[in-house]
Amino acid sequence: MRELVFATNNQYKTQEVRNLLSNKYKVLNLSDIGCTTDIPETGSTFAENATLKSKYVVDHYHIDCFADDSGLEIEALNQEPGIFSARYSGVKDDQTNLKLVLQKMEGQTNRKARFRTVISLMRGAENFLFEGIINGQINETPTGDQGFGYDPIFVPDGYEQTFAEMSMEQKNLISHRALAMNKLIAFLKEQ
Repeated sequence: MRELVFATNNQYKTQEVRNLLSNKYKVLNLSDIGCTTDIPETGSTFAENATLKSKYVVDHYHIDCFADDSGLEIEALNQEPGIFSARYSGVKDDQTNLKLVLQKMEGQTNRKARFRTVISLMRGAENFLFEGIINGQINETPTGDQGFGYDPIFVPDGYEQTFAEMSMEQKNLISHRALAMNKLIAFLKEQ
């Protein structure tokens, strides 16, 4: 089984991806390879941030790596929080960020939003990008205790539950990360 690094320390994201790539690759995360650096995300797009992370691991650890940058884009907030989703409030705290979004959405009738993921796969010097998008709505109140981030307020189109009310298996069938990962997996199978 080949090793592939997922440039994250987020255990929820790591487990989601391990479930998606099970029996194909041994997925390691940053702590598994001893990387304690907070890799700067100074890009202005999801693709740039994902590439910065995957390139850092390849350059410093010489292992093929993929990294994602994901975020919530809310139509009524001019696509915010976008690339700043993890630190929208100025701190990396899910509850604080979620509360800020709900505060900014008070009185908004347009609740349209989407989650977007871009994955950068660095194999040596080659970079491959894969994108996944899921459209939905922002709930007025958080519900559910699964997942992380904005999952408790995001209801995907065609569903009545938030991501946080779904099991990991349900979410992995439809999530933005799953959609991007499926494209990555199809690519890896062709190699």
